[in-house]
Amino acid sequence: MEDFNNFGSNLFSGMNGKKAGKTPGKMPKVGKHMKHVALGVAGIVVIGILAGDASYQIQEQEQAVLTTFGVPKAVTETGLHFKVPFIQKVQKVNTTIQGFPIGYDIENNETVENEGVMITSDYNFIDVDFFVEYRIADPVKYLYTSEEPENILKNISQSCIRTVIASYKVDDVLTTGKSEIQSKIKEMIMNQVEEQDIGIQLVNITIQDSEPPTQEVMRAFKAVETAKQGKETALNNANKYRNEKIPEAEAKADQIIQDAEAEKEVRINEAEAEVARFNAMYEEYSKNPEVTKKRMFYEAMEDVLPQMKIVIDSGYGVQKVLPLESFVSTMEDSGEENSAEENSTETAEAEVENNEN
Repeated sequence: MEDFNNFGSNLFSGMNGKKAGKTPGKMPKVGKHMKHVALGVAGIVVIGILAGDASYQIQEQEQAVLTTFGVPKAVTETGLHFKVPFIQKVQKVNTTIQGFPIGYDIENNETVENEGVMITSDYNFIDVDFFVEYRIADPVKYLYTSEEPENILKNISQSCIRTVIASYKVDDVLTTGKSEIQSKIKEMIMNQVEEQDIGIQLVNITIQDSEPPTQEVMRAFKAVETAKQGKETALNNANKYRNEKIPEAEAKADQIIQDAEAEKEVRINEAEAEVARFNAMYEEYSKNPEVTKKRMFYEAMEDVLPQMKIVIDSGYGVQKVLPLESFVSTMEDSGEENSAEENSTETAEAEVENNEN
């Protein structure tokens, strides 16, 4: 400060063309004025510093924790806020969705064996990579409940992952069971994070990749997958063939059933007709049994021997009864018989004359 005053007095004396040493025992008034100016500038600087420390800005996707004498309070509204310097402190946290990998290094994509390699329920080793997404739900609990909440979330995630993977077979982890596994792991992590109450909320956890830990095992799994695909192809072809043949067989079965139903109706109708005919014949038989018996006999013989002529000798001569022949054919037959009789008569007379001679 003395140097500053000397500089001020020298400057003032230089402006008046006098040296400061020629007026001993007197202090120029300008030195006192500059001292007050310096104090004022220093005060302004201090006030500016204090004023800058008395306000803070909260951006979007950001929250703050305002601490007053060690008591924290969350500030969630965006914009400009004020605080008491040296008494209140502000800590800001990022509330956007963040994440970290499990089982691999996100920078070089290399496998982290102590995180990714685990054992399944059928005692096979498998390398599974996960990515965990989270967000800060409560900034006060996030800052003051634990020192490293992200590490706590990571440890919980690893524990839940190994627990769930150990309850599934290796084929499920590699192929069809990924969605179910993710769902169970997410539910288990959310329950444990809620119990810990560290101010973090799990958003999602996804399986990035799953594969056998060694190349030899990987080739064996690929061979198994190829065989499974062949099996699926064969099953699909068989199902296709079955779907083609079953409708055809059902159509044939329906046709057979319909034909059988039609044949049944025909047989039933024929049987009913035969029964009606038999009943009618029986009624006629009951009226004239003898006549009906003879008629039935003659009809049966006519059917058995259609060329046979049936004649009945009543004792008064031969009479043709069945079949009835036409009159012309009967006359011709009778003429031929008469001529034959005449010829036989003439022959007989000739023989008698010869004997007499």
